[in-house]
Amino acid sequence: MAAQAPPQGKIHLKTSFKSTQTIESIYTGGKVCISQDEQYLITTVGEDIDVIEIKTGKKLWRLKGDTEIITTFAVTPDGHTLISASRSLQLKTWNLRTGTLTRSLKAHDAPVIVMNIDPTSTLVATGSADSTIKVWDIAGGFCTHNFKGHGGVISAVLFHPDQSKWWLCSGADDCTVRIWDLKSRKSVAVLESHVSVIRGLAVSNSGKSLISGSRDKVVNVWDLTSMKLATTYPIYETLETVGILQKSKIEAIGSKDVADKEMFYTAGDSGVIKIWDLKSGELIAKQKEEQGSKSGISDVLYNKESQQLVSITSDQNILFFNIEDGLKRVKQIVGYNDEIVDVAYIGEEENHLAVAANSEQIRVFNLKEFECDLIYGHTDIVICLDKNTDGTLLASGSKDNTAKVWTLDLENEDADERYKCIGTCVGHTEAIGAVALTRKTDGLLLTGSQDRTIKCWDLSTGDLDNPDEEHRFKSHYTIQAHEKDINSIAIAPNDKIFATGSQDKLAKIWNLQEGTLMGTCKGHKRGVWSVKFSPVDQCLATSSGDRTIKIWSLNDFSCLRTFEGHTNSILKVDFLTSGLQLVSCGSDGLVKLWTIRTNECVATLDNHTEKIWALTVRRDENMVVTGGADSMINLWEDFTEIEYAEKKQAQADQVLKEQELSNYLQRKDWKNAITLALSLEQPFRLLQLFNQILRDRPEHDTSITGLAAVDKVLKGLSLDQIAKLLGYVRDWNTHAKNMRAAQTVLHAILRERKVQEMIEVPGIKDLLDGLLPYSERHFQRVEALSVRSYVVDYTVQAMDMMTMMGDMDDLELEMDEGEDRLSLRAQRKAEEERMAKERHEAFAAARAATETAPITNGATAIVEDGEEEEDDAADDESAGEVEEGDSDEDME
Repeated sequence: MAAQAPPQGKIHLKTSFKSTQTIESIYTGGKVCISQDEQYLITTVGEDIDVIEIKTGKKLWRLKGDTEIITTFAVTPDGHTLISASRSLQLKTWNLRTGTLTRSLKAHDAPVIVMNIDPTSTLVATGSADSTIKVWDIAGGFCTHNFKGHGGVISAVLFHPDQSKWWLCSGADDCTVRIWDLKSRKSVAVLESHVSVIRGLAVSNSGKSLISGSRDKVVNVWDLTSMKLATTYPIYETLETVGILQKSKIEAIGSKDVADKEMFYTAGDSGVIKIWDLKSGELIAKQKEEQGSKSGISDVLYNKESQQLVSITSDQNILFFNIEDGLKRVKQIVGYNDEIVDVAYIGEEENHLAVAANSEQIRVFNLKEFECDLIYGHTDIVICLDKNTDGTLLASGSKDNTAKVWTLDLENEDADERYKCIGTCVGHTEAIGAVALTRKTDGLLLTGSQDRTIKCWDLSTGDLDNPDEEHRFKSHYTIQAHEKDINSIAIAPNDKIFATGSQDKLAKIWNLQEGTLMGTCKGHKRGVWSVKFSPVDQCLATSSGDRTIKIWSLNDFSCLRTFEGHTNSILKVDFLTSGLQLVSCGSDGLVKLWTIRTNECVATLDNHTEKIWALTVRRDENMVVTGGADSMINLWEDFTEIEYAEKKQAQADQVLKEQELSNYLQRKDWKNAITLALSLEQPFRLLQLFNQILRDRPEHDTSITGLAAVDKVLKGLSLDQIAKLLGYVRDWNTHAKNMRAAQTVLHAILRERKVQEMIEVPGIKDLLDGLLPYSERHFQRVEALSVRSYVVDYTVQAMDMMTMMGDMDDLELEMDEGEDRLSLRAQRKAEEERMAKERHEAFAAARAATETAPITNGATAIVEDGEEEEDDAADDESAGEVEEGDSDEDME
C-alpha cells in the first residue's frame, strides 16, 4: 500500500510512536561490584548479572543465569573475569571482555554465600552455607584448598593483602574469626569475642591489624602478630559492612585534617555511613541523614581512585558519597523501580522526569545522563504528581495524607540544592490520590483524597527564595465532591474550571474560584480513572474501568464520542496533536493512539507486560512517557514524519530497482536479474524469467534450466537466497501450470549441492514439507498421462487404416465395366488379407506395450475395450464384403 502524505499545514496527525528509551530495573538486591577502574557497575538482576557503563548507563552485557537466584559474585582486580555463584550450586567463570561463559562447575554442597579474589587475580575463595571454605585457581578451574573448622554458615572471607603471608581470613555465624595459612593448609588462629554473626573483615594498611564488624553492634580490632584482641569499638547499630580507607590518600574530610590517620568505615541498619579513627575510635565523619528515609545499608564499596564510598541500600538504591567533602552525596543510581504510579516532565527543557514509584521518595531521572536524584520528605508512599506550566514547581500527594510543593533548580551542581520544599498541605484525613496545579499562574493547588473531599490551597504564601518545609499552606475551600474515592483532577487551560473523576462512575465540572458544581458527566458504567481538558476545544475526555473513553461537551455536559478498543480498564488519557488525537493506557498493558474525528485507533504500542498506571506527554508532543506495574518506564518518540520519509524513499528505491531489473531482463543479464528479483521479493517476475528461459531453450542444450549461465547463477546463491528461492518454488509448485518451472529450478538447486549443505539452509524442514506432497502428485499425474499416450497412438493408427480402406472403395467405382470382375475380386481379397494381417500385428504390439507399462486398472480397461470393439468392427466389415461379392456372382 502506498504511503499517504501527511496533511498539509502545521498540524500533522500522528500515526507512529516507537520506544526509544527504557528505564528499567538494573538491581533487584544482592551483590554489587564496581570495576577497579570505576568504569563499570556490575549488579544482580534476579537470576542474571548486568554489566553497565557508569557514565552513560549503557548495558554492555547481561550474563544469563541458570533459573536460580545469584547468591554472590566477585570481579578480578584486573577487570577481565567475573566469578558468580547461584543457588544451583554452580560456580561460573565469565569473560567480561566478551560477556561469555568460560567455565561452570559444582563448588559446594550448599550455596556459596561470600566470595573474595586475591590481589593477583589468581585465586578466588568461596564461603558456603555448608560451613566450608574453598580456594580455587581461576585460570585452571580446580580447587587448591578446602578449609573446615567453622561451625556455621560462612559470612565473610578476605585474602590478606600482603602477598608474602598468604593468609585467608574468614568469619561465620558461629561468631568466630579464623586465620588460615594457604601454604601449610592449616588454621593459624581462632579469634573469639563477637556474640553475633560476622558481617565484615578488613586488614589495616600496615597489615598488622584485622578489624571485624558484627551484628552485635561492635567493631573488634585484632593484633595479627599476637593473634589477640587489641580493642573493641561500640558502634551502636547492627553492622552489615566494615572497611579500611587508604592512608595518606585523603588529606582532609570536611574541615578535619586526617592526613596521618588510619580510618575505617562502617554501615548498617541506620542507613548512614560513618568514618572512624582506627587508633582512637573517634567518629570523624557521618553521612547526612535523609528525612523520611527508612532504608538500611547492605553493603559499602570503596572507590580508591576517586575516593568515594558507594552505599547499597536495602531499597535497591546505589548512592555515591565523596569522602573529602564530608560524605556529601554526589551521584545516585536507582537500582529498582517498584510499581510506577505516576510520572511528570519537569524542568524548563523537560530533560528530567519525576516518578512516583511506590516509595516515600520521589525519583527524578536525568534523561540525558545515567543519574537519578531522590527527593526525601514524605513519610509514606507518594501516589500522584503534577507540575506547573514551565516545570519549575512540582506538587506531590502521598499516603501520609499530605501534599507538598517543591521548587526545582535542576541545573544546580549541588544535589541538595536542586529540590526545596516550600510548604506542606495538611488537612485531609486519608491518602491524597490526585493533585493539580493551576496553569496560568502559580497561585492555587487542588488536592483530591480518599476522604472524598477536594481542597483548594493558596500557594501565594510560600517563599520561593527561602523555602521552608515547615510552612503550612492554608485551604481556600473544601468540597464534599464525590461518594467514593477521587482518582483524578484536571484544571482547564484558562484556570476557570476544573474537573474531577471518581470511583462513583461520575465526572464533575466545578468553578475553580468558588468551588461550585457546574455540571455532571454521567454515562460511564464503572469508576472514572482519568479526566483531561482539551487544549483547544470546549470538551473533556474521561477514561473509565468500563474500557471506554468518552468526550463530553462543556456546554451541555453531553457525551459527544465514545472510544472502544482496550480490553481492560483505561487508567490514563491525554490529548495530542492540538486536541485532534488522544493517547490512552490501561490495565491491558497497551498504549493506544486515537484520532477523534474518525473514532479510529491508529496505533497500538506494546512494550509493557503489566498494567500501565502512569502517562504524560511532553510539551512539544513529540514524546509520550508511560510507566506501569512492571517497574518499567518507556519513552515513546513520534516517528510519523520519519516513517513517511522512509516510505517515500523506499518507494523511490523500489522504482529504480524495478527499472534496473527490466534493464537486466532486456539485456538477458540473468545473473543480476535473478539476484535483484530475489532482493526485491518479486516471485512472479522470477517465474516469468524461468518460463521464458525454458521456452527459449537452444537446440541441443544440455543445461538444466535452459541456459548454462542460469545454472551457474543458481549454483552460486547463498544459503539465505536459496531459502527465499525455495519458498517461491514451494508456492509455484502448488499449481500444475507452474509445475515445470518449479521442478526445473528445484532440480538445478539440488543437483549441485550436497545434503550437508542443504541441511544448513534456514527453514529447510518446513520448505521440504511443503514441496514433497505436491511433487508426488505431479509425478503421479505425469505417469498417468504417459500411459494414456499409448491409447492416442493406437487411435491415430486406426484412423489411418480406415482412410486407406475408403480410398480402395473409391477406386473400385471408377474401374471400367469391361474388366474382369473375378480378377478384381481376387485382387481386393488379397489386399484385404494383407491389411487385416498388418492390423492384427499393430493390435498385438499395442497390447504388449500396454501390458508392460505401469498403468492403472482404468487405463488398461480402456485399451482392452477399444481393441475388442475394433476387432468386432473389422470382422463385421469383412463378412459384409463377402456377402456383397456373392450377390455379384449371382447377378452374373
